[in-house]
Amino acid sequence: MKTVVAASLAALLCAAAAPVLAQTPPPVAVRAQAEDPALASILADYEAWLRSVDPVTAGMEGDRAARSRMYDTSRTFELAQEPVLKAFAERLEAIDPATLSPDDSLNHAFLAYVLKRSLDRIPLDTGRIDAFSSEGGPGQNLGYLASVTRITNTADAEAWIARLEAMPKVYTDQLANARRGLESGLVQPRSIVENALSLMEPEAALTPDADPLLKPFTTLPASIPADRQAELRARAAAVVADRIAPQRREWVRFLREDYLPVAPETLGLAHRPGGRELYAYLVRGFTSTEMTPDDVHTLGLQEVARIRARMDQEMQAAGWTGDFAGFLNFLRTDPQFYATTREGLMEKASEMAKRADDGLPALFGALPRTPYGVREVPREIEANYTTGRYSPGSMENGVAGGYLVNTGRLDQRPLYELPALTLHEAAPGHHIQIALQQEAEEGPYFRRSVDVTAFTEGWGLYAEFLGEEMRFYRTPYERFGRLSYEMWRACRLVADTGIHWLGWDIEQARACFRDNSALAPHNIETELQRYIGWPGQATAYKVGEIRLRAIRTRAEQELGDRFDVRRFHDALLVDGPLPLALLDQRMDRWIADEKAR
Repeated sequence: MKTVVAASLAALLCAAAAPVLAQTPPPVAVRAQAEDPALASILADYEAWLRSVDPVTAGMEGDRAARSRMYDTSRTFELAQEPVLKAFAERLEAIDPATLSPDDSLNHAFLAYVLKRSLDRIPLDTGRIDAFSSEGGPGQNLGYLASVTRITNTADAEAWIARLEAMPKVYTDQLANARRGLESGLVQPRSIVENALSLMEPEAALTPDADPLLKPFTTLPASIPADRQAELRARAAAVVADRIAPQRREWVRFLREDYLPVAPETLGLAHRPGGRELYAYLVRGFTSTEMTPDDVHTLGLQEVARIRARMDQEMQAAGWTGDFAGFLNFLRTDPQFYATTREGLMEKASEMAKRADDGLPALFGALPRTPYGVREVPREIEANYTTGRYSPGSMENGVAGGYLVNTGRLDQRPLYELPALTLHEAAPGHHIQIALQQEAEEGPYFRRSVDVTAFTEGWGLYAEFLGEEMRFYRTPYERFGRLSYEMWRACRLVADTGIHWLGWDIEQARACFRDNSALAPHNIETELQRYIGWPGQATAYKVGEIRLRAIRTRAEQELGDRFDVRRFHDALLVDGPLPLALLDQRMDRWIADEKAR
């Protein structure tokens, strides 16, 4: 999965919850992005608007003025974007796609898809349930933003202070969103509130030396005089202490005194007013298909049965003569499969990442300029955090991508899963795909930052499969670990729809993971809480991976000996992600072009 909390941040910024223009944006030079003049004008105007309402992405792309501004998550702001989005949609509808070139037609269809998804989301008021999750709330999102902020001069320092000064509004807006959820009954269950509190209470007690919002000031360049450095640090610390810390304490008070006493034990959206309509929308959005929750559930059951058969083969290859449950217990408890120190786990992950890099030229003709590093998940959030994530970098800001490894609870971090995790989160997975997307400067701006979860997470799971072609998995245990990870994603389809559509309790959802995968118990519980608090997102992985593999099979069959996996992967990635139906169209055109080449 991509990023620490960047995925939830991206949901705020890239979906309809993204803010709308509240002030005149700074002028930005926007080049023509289409052959058709009318479409080029729409894309240019949409870019200028996106840059104004999404200062985080704009800042990561080098817009220095944007680095002093913050996004807006208020309901008022969300409602105000509706006429803006409708105006863009009406301008698009005035263009006949049949008159456009293939590239222009694709961009026309993609932007129409993005606008429709955004407009459909506004009446659902998803901010009521998005305000916090099992991984925290606004403070954790802002902490991620601090982690990718680099100060190289006084202007950067002033920009970060300006962002700090704008952060109290983020807290108050999200608090209002959560209150609206309480009033309307669209609420998170008790377990999610408790998880969020376990992160927010330590956040409210942070001291300046440990505060993530002040970490950008830890090392300032020598070009800033010492007395000026001291002044900048003092100003930043004062903003955090006087304006942000009270908001943190109010969030803790609100969750503990107002929200927790009325938070229900029942888990899913199926039990909430309007929850089934909202969940069906989320499934369509995360999968970028018209699949229903029932379709997804059925697919999950089919995949569980298919993968289980392959797992039995690898179990036998490992020499195990007992039953499947006994093999799972062996994998979960035998010390040979676990690192004994945090450093040892990081060394293993780093070696695997470098070994994966070694295989990239055989798979890709184009690779990103942005490098990545292997980092620990911050220890203050590791308890409720997943096993690993990817954090995007920014060449413009001098920040590398990050493969984050959770080094807490070492007895729950089996080494046989680490190869698949590395391929998914680092290379050839999220880092390669996302960095290439960020660097696709020839295409429209919105495509460089748009979040198409089925493609992004589908590619991550496809990258785990590529490990077989790379001969990356060295033992039957590692191959079983790869299949266990694939089973994990199949069980996600079953459990997520079970919880939010069929009304399952936690034990019904837990059973698929416990009985069919080698996931450690702690990881199963962490993952279940993530699915409960973030409905629908878990359905994207398998749906996307299945489509990517189907497209590859089609290309191999139609091209035969002329199929070149490097050209195929470049065609998939270099222009950025697409909703799956549009991806089919683009790759069918690529196959036809390859035949004619």
